[in-house]
Amino acid sequence: MRVPTPLTGCRVDRTAFDHQVRLSLSALDPDDGFRVDAELAIETSFLLRDPDGQWHELNPGTGASLAPVPDLFGQTITSVEIRGKGTLHLAFDNRAELHVGPDRSYESWHLTGTGVDPVTVGPGGEADWQPPPQPEPPRIG
Repeated sequence: MRVPTPLTGCRVDRTAFDHQVRLSLSALDPDDGFRVDAELAIETSFLLRDPDGQWHELNPGTGASLAPVPDLFGQTITSVEIRGKGTLHLAFDNRAELHVGPDRSYESWHLTGTGVDPVTVGPGGEADWQPPPQPEPPRIG
């Protein structure tokens, strides 16, 4: 699986809640319209650090306890990392951070949409994470 580095520079356009927490993410290309139009669905407990540095342990499907998540609306992702067996780490321009680790028994998160490779982190996590492609060095001569 590829690390979803195209999410860097994406803006959170919508937050939605049910038994999952969903973030709609997009980035525009000045010449071609949408570069990325994706949805991140979180299905397990996760950590959110707010801009003031306070950590919140959150669980989908818990209603009002998810109150810190809407503060991500309008924020831009500044970095994307995958750690270990599929822990997603997103940093935002307002200093917020989101961490979603693998769940032992259930799918923890998945990403779908245009401009990103689909990713699903299943029970127990995923191995075989591929680093982002590196640009080729210029050829001399």
